[in-house]
Amino acid sequence: MAKRALGTKLKIGTDVSAVAVAGLTSIVGLELSADTIDVTTLDSDGGYREFIAGFKDAGEVSLEGFLELEQGKGQKELYDLYDSGEEEDFTILFPKNMGSWQFKGVVTGFSTGASLEDPLSFSATIKVTGKPTLTITP
Repeated sequence: MAKRALGTKLKIGTDVSAVAVAGLTSIVGLELSADTIDVTTLDSDGGYREFIAGFKDAGEVSLEGFLELEQGKGQKELYDLYDSGEEEDFTILFPKNMGSWQFKGVVTGFSTGASLEDPLSFSATIKVTGKPTLTITP
């Protein structure tokens, strides 16, 4: 059964001092993919190429939201992580205790926007590094 995304949060850090990013309207990702390695030989059956799994990549997480720097905890922290280039722990918490993604990442993009008919906005991109963990709560 489909569930609403309302209540989904992105947190920076993993302990009790983890900061939730405020003002989010969209969290997109993780984008898991795997490379393949061609192992076709002259003896391959039926003339079909053969492959084995290569390196895996957890992709990126894209964030969008309303710019709330003065009370919007987490947005300034994302900018500071972009500026420093430091790797950090992140958690995407799904609503109603459905589960979470936990991963390490590097903030690779941060932007703001101002349009006449819209609220101030921001977006950020986090490149996932290493293996993420998906936890599903029964």
